[in-house]
Amino acid sequence: MARIKDLMDIFLQPGEFFVADANFQIRTILGSCVSITLWHPKARIGGMSHFLLPSRGSATPPDELDGRYGDEALQLMARDLMASGVNPKQCKAKIFGGGNMFPGQTRSTVVTIGQRNGEAARTLLQQWGIEVVTESLFGVGHRQIIFNVSNGDVWSRQVRPSSQEIASELDVQQHSH
Repeated sequence: MARIKDLMDIFLQPGEFFVADANFQIRTILGSCVSITLWHPKARIGGMSHFLLPSRGSATPPDELDGRYGDEALQLMARDLMASGVNPKQCKAKIFGGGNMFPGQTRSTVVTIGQRNGEAARTLLQQWGIEVVTESLFGVGHRQIIFNVSNGDVWSRQVRPSSQEIASELDVQQHSH
């Protein structure tokens, strides 16, 4: 993925999040995971998460929040935004990811982890009262994401898995049973 000139580049691994000012771009690659970007237009401060699951499913002490879970990642971003003087409710949100990485294996009636993640992101932002201005969710394959914190733009490109990737994944699955 292209690096935007003059911006410091941060790459998020699964479970990470980052809040930054206009000097940064934040990138990641998503499969069934989901990223939420939050951006404050006046302050030009924003954050991005890369979460794997909607929630942990059990109560979590506030000092043990984990960015691998959507609800906790949003709390962590909100905390860092507030520490930067930004009210998360005044941010614009964008949601990306939730792709089906194994289209040949899931029945159409089964809700995939990607769908659960994407729907959780929508629900969480609604609960927080944060406006979602755009989303690129679901479909097949992974997405490359670049968030330019200086202007709030997010570049997203979805890449379908090749037939070889799908075949090798099916082969691995068959051998693991």
